[in-house]
Amino acid sequence: MLEAAELECERGGRRLFHSLSFTLRAGGLLRVSGANGSGKTSLLRILCGLLPPARGEVRWNGERIRELREDYSGQLIYIGHAPSIKDDLTAAENLDIACRLSGRVLDEARLQGALREFGIEEKDIFVKRLSQGQRRRAALARLALSAGSPLWLLDEPFAALDADAARLLEDAVAAHVARGGLVVYSTHQESRIGGRLISLDA
Repeated sequence: MLEAAELECERGGRRLFHSLSFTLRAGGLLRVSGANGSGKTSLLRILCGLLPPARGEVRWNGERIRELREDYSGQLIYIGHAPSIKDDLTAAENLDIACRLSGRVLDEARLQGALREFGIEEKDIFVKRLSQGQRRRAALARLALSAGSPLWLLDEPFAALDADAARLLEDAVAAHVARGGLVVYSTHQESRIGGRLISLDA
């Protein structure tokens, strides 16, 4: 269970949001909406523990995440708005490194299978030669290997995706929620997965 309790966020001397609270239980799906600059990315970063809130706290299964530290980070997958992949590595090498950083060592067959699931067939091409949509697919391929991570935090995951890739992502999220996972995502676009809505424009 993920809980946000009276969260407040400030940036550059400006308050982005305040008194933000919600509870997300197993099988829960939460969509965060808002205009550019409203604090969507800041909220996702607070939820994953990368940014401290100005006030309030985040709890995981009843415990403060700032006290859980690595135990909490090992329970989640965070994919930011900008794909955190290295241009001078291949998609497979990037995926391998991301998995190793989270404590998982996977064989090449599983890495390649995850990339194929998200439509990346050119396993030996450097990322810098991929289109923006392909780069996004390569980053999202991590989700195909993350069924065991109960919490997915996805910042604008539909950015740069074509209709086919968007459907792949929607299917992955729907499957994760169906098996009891939790997903919080931000997006400007409509999607089939929907979910409970929090608007930061209010």
